Amino acid sequence: MNREETIKKIHWLGHDGIRIDGSTVVMIDPFKISALKPADLILITHEHFDHNSPEDIDKIRKSDSVILADANSAKKLKGNVKVVAPGDRLTLKGVEIEVGPAYNTNKDFHPKAAGMLSFVFKLDGVRYYHAGDTDFIPEMKQLDVDVAFLPVSGTYVMTADEAVQAAKAIKPKLAVPMHYGEIVGTNEDAMKFKKGLEGVIDVVILSKDAA
Repeated sequence: MNREETIKKIHWLGHDGIRIDGSTVVMIDPFKISALKPADLILITHEHFDHNSPEDIDKIRKSDSVILADANSAKKLKGNVKVVAPGDRLTLKGVEIEVGPAYNTNKDFHPKAAGMLSFVFKLDGVRYYHAGDTDFIPEMKQLDVDVAFLPVSGTYVMTADEAVQAAKAIKPKLAVPMHYGEIVGTNEDAMKFKKGLEGVIDVVILSKDAA
């Protein structure tokens, strides 16, 4: 993985919204976005309004866009929507996708039984992991990824300290904090995450992308 080339392709759109500008444009959980580049593949982690926002999805959905979502999220969406669940594997638009779980272990906002999602996807030779809304869960120890997008805000998801432990278990080449700066969490959480991994894992804090 070429670090600089990979970072150039990654755009943080605020909260959990991520766009990867590869040979296929992949968007995850767009919410309150101002960056309107169309996406080929749209991944939705769960039904909560700040992750499954039909209004925002419509801003970047093309006639041939494919949307992957859990069953509850899919009910709110239109277009080419494919329902997936943890354990599913598929290839769409040249992107290899592994669907995983996302859930809380010490709170009840995202119960495991709800079947909420995380995604590992391979794009242009790089394996990305978008954790969704989750705590540090045992399944993370089995991951083999280059880039990990991890929530750091606490309250509904992992705290920055818990995300540090998750990153150490995952061992990505690059970790990117998310889930802060919108509903809960601040830049201080992102900085705490980065400091906690100093000398261990390369952490990049991205500026919110408006283009």
